[in-house]
Amino acid sequence: MTEREKMIMGELYNPADDELVKLRQKAHRLCTQFNQTFETDEATRCAILRDLLGENFDEDEHYFQGPIYFDYGVNISIGKNFYANFNTTILDICPVKIGDNVMLGTGVSLLTPIHPLKFKERNPQKNKDGELFTLEYGKPIVIEDNCWIASNVSILGGVTIGAGSVIGAGSVVTKNIPANSFAAGNPCRVIKEIKN
Repeated sequence: MTEREKMIMGELYNPADDELVKLRQKAHRLCTQFNQTFETDEATRCAILRDLLGENFDEDEHYFQGPIYFDYGVNISIGKNFYANFNTTILDICPVKIGDNVMLGTGVSLLTPIHPLKFKERNPQKNKDGELFTLEYGKPIVIEDNCWIASNVSILGGVTIGAGSVIGAGSVVTKNIPANSFAAGNPCRVIKEIKN
């Protein structure tokens, strides 16, 4: 099994693997290009996002204000009518699935990586060439349809935000949030049901 396959499956993997380093470098380069392109140059920004997200990007359905920061880009899928405000960070070592009609406020971070609790797994190790690396793993994130994620929210790996939910500003989401909920806080918890 390759390191990339281990990564996607949420197993311990070596992020210093050559394939993964090249993929990350490409994504980071494209994010930098996007961030340095004026928003009035929509054609260039869309071309960069197509290169970064591949078939997961639709210029008629997705808008990123920028700046953006992605680890890979290729592990992100986005539904229709998506909007992300300034400073969106998506660390997509595991799949990040975003449904239809989802809006992200400024400074939202979707963080799939998890570092081991056991120091023997977390501490730097040497590969066969004597180069240092650390092991990590991840868990996917799912944001279902019709969600609003307010400013400066961090959603951690393994979390699903249920359809129709709103996450209040500044929240750190460590556990699943049921559908049609207003949730907020650190750690984030359900405050009330949203009745439609």
